[in-house]
Amino acid sequence: MNAKEFAEMLDGREIGDELDRAEEKLAKENGLVVVFGSSDDLIEFRGCIDDEGGCYNGGTIPILNGKLLPNHDDCDCEFCGYNDLLAKAKTITAIWDEPGAAATWTYETEIPHETFDIMEDGEVYCRGIVFEFSSIQ
Repeated sequence: MNAKEFAEMLDGREIGDELDRAEEKLAKENGLVVVFGSSDDLIEFRGCIDDEGGCYNGGTIPILNGKLLPNHDDCDCEFCGYNDLLAKAKTITAIWDEPGAAATWTYETEIPHETFDIMEDGEVYCRGIVFEFSSIQ
């Protein structure tokens, strides 16, 4: 199953029922990462990445070597090497409740991906993404 097929399978699901454990396993077996919003402060990763990132009111999540880079806002030094890692990372920007947006949660990234919609009470709550894990390694 490719990213497009997986996104089509998830499209139209209700919040809280984004994907089950068997589908998380299926995503991983097919080399896919599924990204979606949870609550008002989390970006969820499932499949080849099983993690979450804090992004209250939106934010940018850096990914390097297939893993989320930890939050490093407290250090601005040039000596620790974090800025060098950040420069090499792929990023996903979570956009929360932007006026005129198609959904409460949307994402911007240069990572090639497919999209799917998660619904809440008949409205699009989240426009999630699915991408190939190999594109971020």
